[in-house]
Amino acid sequence: MKILLAIDGSTCGEAAIAEAGRMPWPEGSAIKVITAAEMPFYPTLEFGTLPQPYYEELEATIRQRSAKIVNDAVASLTDSPAAAATITSEVLYGSPREAIVEEATRWGANLIVVGSHGYRGYKRFLLGSVSQSVAANAPCSVLIVRTPH
Repeated sequence: MKILLAIDGSTCGEAAIAEAGRMPWPEGSAIKVITAAEMPFYPTLEFGTLPQPYYEELEATIRQRSAKIVNDAVASLTDSPAAAATITSEVLYGSPREAIVEEATRWGANLIVVGSHGYRGYKRFLLGSVSQSVAANAPCSVLIVRTPH
């Protein structure tokens, strides 16, 4: 079984890691831990007055943070019952909604495990829902891990 564990460094992502770590995966399973690194904004005319090193430093920081997120998750899974599975990781770049679904398709995932922030109302309208988008567009089953408010 191929399990794609999509995380973002939040407490919801931590809950998804814990859930994936508790599961008794079948023998021969593979878990791939991913996070999607996305710039909060891109250089446009509105932001054109900022010096180029600012963008480079911001991108480097996002890449380092993303690498730490997946490395910490792999370390956590290695100390769990899920350690019997083959565990790999990768940092993807782009919109999480698209990157997760594209990677699940490319890798041939049987299951995507993702956390949900549980936003409602106005916050959900403004921020959207990555887990809902993944569930609606995924090529396989999706386990959405919820955390209490």
